[in-house]
Amino acid sequence: METIAPAPSLLRAGGSTRRRLTTEHAIKAFFGSNALVAIVVLALITIFLFREGFGFFGQNLTNIRLYRRAGLEYVDIIRPQAQKHSALSRQLNEVQMQETLAKASDPARQSFDRFATAFSEAGDELNGLVSDANDQALALRETLLAAARKPDLSESSIQDQVDQNPAKLPRADLAQGMVALRSSGAKFEKIADAMKGKIDNLLAAPPQLTSLKARQLFEKWKTKVQAYLAQLPATSKQLGAWDAHKPVPPYRAVTSFLFGSEWITASFWQDWYGIIPLLVGSIMVAAVALLLAVPFGVSAAIYVSEVAQRGEKSLIKPYIEFISAIPSVVLGFFGIAVVGQAIRALSQASFMKWVPFFPISERLNVFTAGCLLALMAVPTIFTLAEDALRNVPRGFKEASYALGANRLQTIARVLVPASLSGIISAVLLGLGRVIGETMVVLLCAGNRIAIPNFSEGLGAFFQPVHTMTGIIAQEMGEVPSGSIHYRALFMIGLVLFALTLGINYLAQKLVARYRMSIG
Repeated sequence: METIAPAPSLLRAGGSTRRRLTTEHAIKAFFGSNALVAIVVLALITIFLFREGFGFFGQNLTNIRLYRRAGLEYVDIIRPQAQKHSALSRQLNEVQMQETLAKASDPARQSFDRFATAFSEAGDELNGLVSDANDQALALRETLLAAARKPDLSESSIQDQVDQNPAKLPRADLAQGMVALRSSGAKFEKIADAMKGKIDNLLAAPPQLTSLKARQLFEKWKTKVQAYLAQLPATSKQLGAWDAHKPVPPYRAVTSFLFGSEWITASFWQDWYGIIPLLVGSIMVAAVALLLAVPFGVSAAIYVSEVAQRGEKSLIKPYIEFISAIPSVVLGFFGIAVVGQAIRALSQASFMKWVPFFPISERLNVFTAGCLLALMAVPTIFTLAEDALRNVPRGFKEASYALGANRLQTIARVLVPASLSGIISAVLLGLGRVIGETMVVLLCAGNRIAIPNFSEGLGAFFQPVHTMTGIIAQEMGEVPSGSIHYRALFMIGLVLFALTLGINYLAQKLVARYRMSIG
């Protein structure tokens, strides 16, 4: 039987096909392996964040339970009353200043000084009670920790051991200490009654004030004092109802973190890990940045895409995109040395006196950091918005011109609406860029862990804040691995990770919708 050999041309074609397939396979393998590496790295980061972060809640619950069992919570019911009295005493200094400016007579000033001194001294017993209660609660806390601490126990399990092994605790010491601490409630009630009597007598014979401004401030002060005295009985009832053995529900570990308004670490008294001040700071800085970056970025994209000549495009576009190449630490130094100083100098100018919250004392604040982040976000918003405008089908523009619309009408009523999803996705990606920035906010935001005073209106944006990224960068290198503080920083990283992931997912969905609409 005769075998027919394949033609030489088919052999050559087959060899070419095998070579082509081999090259394609190599390219696919190269890019596929890179994609796989990226997915694996992302998965490992996610697992690591969850593993380190979620251990925080158990430690935080232990922290809160110990806070109650040791009586620190009891003392913190009394402490705000002493702090409010001290604040009222300080407010009298403002009245005194107005009297001094009005050049009041010596007898009038001396009368007011005696009044202010008597009001301040009325709170001495309350301050002494808080000091004694502090010592008693700290002693109870140390007793609980010492009784539960063993070489094979971590600090996160101390309170669980306290609850599970009550027989091993020095019951007599704890009982006596708690009785001594609880006696502060009866003392507070007597001190509050005595203090109310003293202050009522003072208010019955107020000092005579010369300045109209001083009299107005004093009347407001009297209203605050009456409100302060009226809520003292409620504090006494709260002290009577307090129970050291009332169980702390597990959800408090989560809610105290997500809705807590205090971030206090390395405290001799009690550490608190509430994310709200950091979240508010991040949102305020991002809001200022977007408020400045979106108009500039989108307007520049419209101009370059639809108005600028070829020579202008070759000049404007590279320079805007070059901003993203500037190191963030350089922008941070620029914000400290130039932007912050310029904003503070402007607020102190005589022609800016009409602004109610000017002059400002802090050069590093929300607005300073927002200005620098806006500069960083403009290239992202500009590039993506320009791509969205350029990808609008040419027929839309030609149809608009054919109907008699001019260039401005075409841009406003046809091109921008047609590319709106792409522009929104550009803004969202700019937001993701802003909210994840670290160095600029660490250098320029002021790093004060407190919720700004929103009663000042827009003045809140000229107050220092701290942000989620800034607190991680500042504190992560200083905390011991595995501590509650360490895990709290990882929880902040998880919240930040979820925020940026959500923002980028929303941006990608809008991009996909935009592509479908023009497809």
